[in-house]
Amino acid sequence: MKIKKKLNRRRFMKSSALGIMGAGLTAKSSWSGTQAQEEKTPQKIKGYRMLGRTGFKVSDLATGSIMDEGVLSAAMDAGFNYIDTAEQYPGHHKIVGAAVKGRERKSLFISSKIEMKGEISKEGIIKRTRKALEEIGTEYLDCMMMHFPEKVETLKTPGYHEAMQELKAEGRVRFTGASHHGSFWFKDPAESMAQVLLAAAEDGRFDVFLMAYNFLQIDQSKKVLEVCHEKKIGTALMKTSPVTTFNNIKARVDQLKKEGKDVHPFYQEGLIRYTEMLDKGKDIMKKLDLENPKEVRGAAIRFCLDNPHVNTVCCSMKTYDDLEWMVRLSGEKLSPEDKAMLAAYEKACGRSYCRHACGICEPHCPHGVPINTIMRYHHYFVAQGRERESMQYYADIPGPKADLCGTCPGHCEPACPYHVSIQGKLIHAHCDLSLV
Repeated sequence: MKIKKKLNRRRFMKSSALGIMGAGLTAKSSWSGTQAQEEKTPQKIKGYRMLGRTGFKVSDLATGSIMDEGVLSAAMDAGFNYIDTAEQYPGHHKIVGAAVKGRERKSLFISSKIEMKGEISKEGIIKRTRKALEEIGTEYLDCMMMHFPEKVETLKTPGYHEAMQELKAEGRVRFTGASHHGSFWFKDPAESMAQVLLAAAEDGRFDVFLMAYNFLQIDQSKKVLEVCHEKKIGTALMKTSPVTTFNNIKARVDQLKKEGKDVHPFYQEGLIRYTEMLDKGKDIMKKLDLENPKEVRGAAIRFCLDNPHVNTVCCSMKTYDDLEWMVRLSGEKLSPEDKAMLAAYEKACGRSYCRHACGICEPHCPHGVPINTIMRYHHYFVAQGRERESMQYYADIPGPKADLCGTCPGHCEPACPYHVSIQGKLIHAHCDLSLV
């Protein structure tokens, strides 16, 4: 395994240096906005944008929670300079530290995140930030974000602001920020992502935002991005490519059928509707020649980069192949063909994607199931390969979980403005996250 990783890295570095684009990275299609060509082109970041009022020019593509030191290091060699990490990502601070060791520190923008749970006094926040600095092995963080503040009131946490003020004076933290990708609704409904981030913008003490945004989910973030532009708040995006959802879920359902696993009778109705939706979507995808998810994913990322209020897009890359494909998207423009492809995908598969940071259906659940949170954990499980971590998150949810969805008439589905087959998705999520 180690030998293979070294060879893959060597091949990536060779293609970066020589600028040779490998064949087969993007299948040809009548919908393709960027036709695959075997031509010499630098495998380097081509676009850099000012990150709000920080004065730092960040790569238009950023590294997300990459859990491989070699891939992260190769990404920085290719010009990625915005590094996203968090206290909550198991072992990630140390991975980042190993990858950035020996590099010119001023050339990188390292942003971490900290939840307002546990030790949230001034002393507690300082202690946790110093631990992050020690694990990364850096003298300072470019940004320490308040991770996932559930309510507007959370933004005012005195300990966080007092700690950041002191750490800034010491030169240990340069800027502060807030990240958000949806509410955790449990009996007491939390405010939406837009409500929280707009309040954070009005607060004036936050310099950078990390938020969910993609071509299927524009409503929540559009206004936030506009306000950030007006107030010169830096913007980083996550959850930008929802197109892997359909293919991954369809493959999972097909695998369950192949294995001949019995499904609990309580789950049958929701899963039948869900499977019918997947089958219809597959038929439309075939008709429109949309079966290569990489093409649609590329268009989805170009959609985000096309927004002038977006500074950088965080990318999830597990392998050198992922990185080699991803870096080519830097500096690219959204084409008319891309727009047509995304519109066709929305028609075919829009119902398969539960919008991150939405939560519109949650108040209609009589049991108080935290739908948005469960869908996010299932996204980690299916799309990011973080199976063990997402299963633990799911197990730790207090109160009702998606096992209740099998006996429910489905109050959530009629409430969804996007007509997502959410009951079936919740049942599917429960089966994956609890190994049913």
